[in-house]
Amino acid sequence: MNEASFCFDPVAEKSEEEIRHDVLFRAGRTLQGQETYTPRLILMDLKGSLGSLKKEGDLYPDQRTNPSVAWKGSLTTHEEQPSPANPFLQGLDRPEGNRPSTANTSRTRPGDRPPAPERPDGGAQKTPRLEATMDAWSDYLRTHLHPRSVLTIHQYNHEGPGDTFGTTPPLSPRESGRLEAFGQGEKLLQDDSYLEELEDRLHFYVEECDYLQGFQVLCDLHNGFSGVGAKVTELLHDEYAGKGILSWGLTPVLSRADPQRNLYRLLNTVLGVVHLSSHSSLFCPLSLNGSLGLRPAGPVAFPHLRYDASLEYHTSAILAPVLDTVTAPYRLQTSPLSMVQLADGVNFSGRKVAATVAAVPFPMAEGQSLPDALCSHQSAVPWSPLSGCGGQRESRCFAQSVVLRGVSKDLQVSNPPPGSEPKSILHMCETGQEVLARYLYTVSSQTFSTSYLLRGPCKLLAPYPRFFSPQLNKQGHLLDKPPSAPATVESIPVLAALQSSAALRQTLDHFYTELHHMDVRRWASFFSAGVEMEDFQEALHELRTLSHCYKLGSSAEGSEDETD
Repeated sequence: MNEASFCFDPVAEKSEEEIRHDVLFRAGRTLQGQETYTPRLILMDLKGSLGSLKKEGDLYPDQRTNPSVAWKGSLTTHEEQPSPANPFLQGLDRPEGNRPSTANTSRTRPGDRPPAPERPDGGAQKTPRLEATMDAWSDYLRTHLHPRSVLTIHQYNHEGPGDTFGTTPPLSPRESGRLEAFGQGEKLLQDDSYLEELEDRLHFYVEECDYLQGFQVLCDLHNGFSGVGAKVTELLHDEYAGKGILSWGLTPVLSRADPQRNLYRLLNTVLGVVHLSSHSSLFCPLSLNGSLGLRPAGPVAFPHLRYDASLEYHTSAILAPVLDTVTAPYRLQTSPLSMVQLADGVNFSGRKVAATVAAVPFPMAEGQSLPDALCSHQSAVPWSPLSGCGGQRESRCFAQSVVLRGVSKDLQVSNPPPGSEPKSILHMCETGQEVLARYLYTVSSQTFSTSYLLRGPCKLLAPYPRFFSPQLNKQGHLLDKPPSAPATVESIPVLAALQSSAALRQTLDHFYTELHHMDVRRWASFFSAGVEMEDFQEALHELRTLSHCYKLGSSAEGSEDETD
């Protein structure tokens, strides 16, 4: 679960009235009376993955801890020094009232790490004190967590005994000490201690909700956490029937490793897709990979980002604002839409797997109106696929939920001089919402589209990486020419969408084909972790059935069905 670790600070965005931050964040008070904001979050991760993050947090000292020792005999004390905090995090453990203000992101604050300097070619500068110091996702987590958030899995290590895939014979997942296989993740939540701990934390957060919309589940899809996510969604589905469950399966940018590593990853991915989608209102893979098969395609390119795909610090920084944007509809102040309704707008006809597309940032010139910006993309929407579905941009879409944020009210419509002719039908629209809806209908008239236009952009608080093109100003808008000194980008407009895309037919079918024609019994080490061969074959059949939901009528694709 290391791939979407950036949080947006609700304190810094209190002035934004469009988003209800109390949906994801809870208000509280320390024993000293200081107001706090912590995410409604249960976070399961492996021993060694938390870096300097304290399991119990810093906000609420555990008053049950008694320093006195009842034992009167001799004692031997073993003390383990905690990992040193990243320079950015130093000072974060101070009480909220004594910490530097985060309300003004345009100034350097004590405790903030300096932005990465730009190279002359516009790329992100590699500096030892920034990128190279990011060892764990907690190294760039600025938000305090509640003491009930972190649930450490002690049974497995973040780093096992070396690269188990290079050994002969290869170590089984059980011997490696790593959470590598789907079956390991499933078994974790069959352990009463972990299950009871998870349920206790769930009840704590659920019981304090005035209105429970549902749950968001984020889990790695490529390793044993796919099994953990599958059991979590099954638990939520059984205990909270009728509530929304949005699940996201994350995969880091992949290299073409040895065949066994890629096969393990694909097995975990397929089992995760089938089980997560069956127990969720909607499931969506999230990845910057071009594809997720045995031979993954290279990372997705963004015209105005200079990111390093090998750094999770960079890749998670791209996915975080996308996730925050695409889930905004059920968190709006003025929208009656719920999490279940958001999912229902995309998942009809059994299409419970969705794909995400996004433009980060949305290409809009400084001072340009929304009609002008959209008119320059009449042939195709300027977004990139973020679900490993290959050429998704040109694919037919059945339904989509689209969010564009970061367009100020004065730029949402065209304001031509009196007596002039409108340039296009978009320039005739009276509201920004109408402009966006008309544009989506123009480029994809056969798609059922729901659209949302928000004024507030995604604010980029430290330690967000400085990997932007020098052609952007500090609001993330395009400049006519690069300035002499690149600006520090403080916010960006983002266009993102959840789609029920026909491209998923080819993606899911490709997963099926790769595994169907392979004798997976040769990989006994994977199945020894707890997955029965019969259950796996059933999952393959369900995957094939799921892919048929994205079939375009009686197209030529149907001929593939008879070839198996």
